[in-house]
Amino acid sequence: MLTCRPLRHVSARRLCRGISTEEKVKNDLRNLLRHSAQPVAVVTSLMRSTESEHLYHGATLSSFTSIAMEPHPLVAFSLRIPSRMSHSLNAIPTGPGAHMVVNILSADQAETAIAFSRPDKYPDPFTHVSFSLSEDRIPILDGALGALSCVLVSRAIPLHDLAYLASGGRGSVEAGPNLTSELYLAQVTNVEKVVEVPGSRRTPLLYLNRRYTTSLEP
Repeated sequence: MLTCRPLRHVSARRLCRGISTEEKVKNDLRNLLRHSAQPVAVVTSLMRSTESEHLYHGATLSSFTSIAMEPHPLVAFSLRIPSRMSHSLNAIPTGPGAHMVVNILSADQAETAIAFSRPDKYPDPFTHVSFSLSEDRIPILDGALGALSCVLVSRAIPLHDLAYLASGGRGSVEAGPNLTSELYLAQVTNVEKVVEVPGSRRTPLLYLNRRYTTSLEP
C-alpha cells in the first residue's frame, strides 16, 4: 500500500513514497490492457523495394484506432521498427492515390492475424489468404469486417524521443534503442467493398487476454 504525505508538506515529486518505476508502469499497463478487448487489423501496402521479390506487404497491427471524424476522418496505428512494413510506408512517394489499406478483421480470421504477424513462419502471407485489389492496386483481404483505404498525413512520428515530440517536431531525432515504435496518422479516403466469405461471422476479431476471441452476435 502506498503511504502518502499531506500535499502541503511535500513537492509534486515526493507526494508518495512508492511511486512506480517506468518498468512497473509498463507492466501494470500491459496487465490492464490484456483485460480490455482490442480490435485486430492488418495493414496492407505495395512493397516499394527493389530488394524484395514480393509485390505486396502486410502486417498485423498491435494498436489501431479511429481518432477523428471531423473535420477529417483520421485513424492512427503504431508499428515496431525496424520492420518491413515501416520501411515500405516510409518509402511512399508523394502523389495521388491511397498509400495503404487497413483491413479490420472478422471473427473467423484469427489465422490471418497470425500469418501477418509472423514473418519468420509466413514470409509471404498473401499466399495463405484470398484478396482483391483496390483501385490503387492494394490488397483488400476477403472476409474482412471492413477495409479502409488511407493516405498518410505526415511522416512517421518516433515514439522513443519525447523531447523531440515536446518540441513540436523541431530539430533532429535522437537515436533510439534497437527496437522501438513509430506512430502513423492517416486519412481515410474510402471505405472499400470487401468480398464476403460465405458462412463467415460478421463480428469483429478481438484480442483479449493473449488470445483471439469475438463479441456476441448483435
